[in-house]
Order: sequence, then C-alpha cells, then structure tokens
Amino acid sequence: MKVTRKIIEIDDDKCDGCGNCILACAEGAMEIIDGKAKIIKDLLCDGLGACIGDCPQDALKIIEREADEFDEEAVHVHLENMKNEQKNEKQACGCPGSHIQSFQSSPFKPLNNAQTGSALTHWPVQIKLVPPTAPFLKGSDLLVAADCVPVAYPSLHQEYLKDRTVMIGCPKFDDPDEYVEKFTDVFKQSGVKSVTVLLMEVPCCSGLAAIIEKAMELSGAKIPVNNVLVGVKGNIIS
Repeated sequence: MKVTRKIIEIDDDKCDGCGNCILACAEGAMEIIDGKAKIIKDLLCDGLGACIGDCPQDALKIIEREADEFDEEAVHVHLENMKNEQKNEKQACGCPGSHIQSFQSSPFKPLNNAQTGSALTHWPVQIKLVPPTAPFLKGSDLLVAADCVPVAYPSLHQEYLKDRTVMIGCPKFDDPDEYVEKFTDVFKQSGVKSVTVLLMEVPCCSGLAAIIEKAMELSGAKIPVNNVLVGVKGNIIS
C-alpha cells in the first residue's frame, strides 16, 4: 500500500559508493549498484535516517514522498535471506585456490639496485577466503589492504608486507556487512597484535577504515590501528 511518508533520498551526483550508509542501515535497505548506493525496496527503509551521519559526501537526506509502507516483517525476511546467501557463498567457495597454506617468504635479492622478491607467507589473501581461525592469523601483525594498493604502491612487500599477515579486498564492490562480520570474528579469535590499514586516496576506499573500526567496536578488542593513505601515483599521503 502506497502512503506519503518519510524516506531516505540518495543524491547520485554526491554519492561516491563508499558503502558507509550500508553499514549503518540495520534493515539492509541499501546496496551498492553500479558504484552508487541505492534503496532496493521502499518497504525496507524506515525513514528514520540512521544512515545519514555516516555519509561523508552528504548525499543522504530524509524527504516525504509517496512510497510503500515500511514493513518490519519484510525486513526480517530480507535479513534472513541475506544471511543465507552469505552462508551459501562461503560454502560454495571450495576451490583449490582457497586452500590454507603457510610458507616462508621468498628471499629478497638485489636486481638493478632494487629489492625484489615476495614477503608473502600465507595463502589465501582475499578477505572473503581467509577464515578467522586461519593459523597464520594467530598473534600476527595484520595488514588490511584495499586490493588496488598492490598495483599502485611499488614498495608494498618491502615496507608493509614484510613480517605481517595480509588480507585484501574492495570495500566498494564486496559486501561491507560480510567484511564487518569477518573482521569481528578475527579480532575476537585470533589474538592479532596490531592492524595496519592501507587505503587508496579515492573516496570509496574510506569504507575499509570504517569497516575495521566497526568490527573492532563489535569485537570488544583493543588493538592498535594505523591507517595509511596511498596516492594513485604510488606515494604515501599520510
């Protein structure tokens, strides 16, 4: 039934797809579609605006318009469906490439006055594929990197990956709620000693820092976090 009521409106021109609003929406009413936040169904949005303060681009506001009535039962069903879809995705990911491995890093050898080699000591590295119980996470110094960072930053292995355990992913194209759940479990179970977050300077990457912050809060852990901003030209900005 259509009624005139308060509901969230998203300004596409301002939205950069960071996903912060999705983390703040308890009803799961939003998704990132084609790089922009969208309300997937009006009946899932309660119109209270809990997401507004989490938008760094001021792209959200509450308006009054004709829309389907807010439906709490539909929200419950939607959230259950989301959980089931996430479980199915995890169960389906049984490819050989996700097999847990720990190994020694490759020695760094001089080549044309540069240091080459790999500092990676484990597999897999994708956030989605690393289980919170992975042995290489135990008592580690964790490096959480946006997956564009290794392409942009030429000294990643020497300056950040060496002696750290790495998990990489994209906060824009992956499910931020799934990331929050994963890191909450990691912080609860693994005894991580420190967290370094490598972000690209593009706006959508800020969502990764927000994910780590929320997961830390939910886990109750007190782990030092250092956020490092990488420029698209391969420089460290801050």
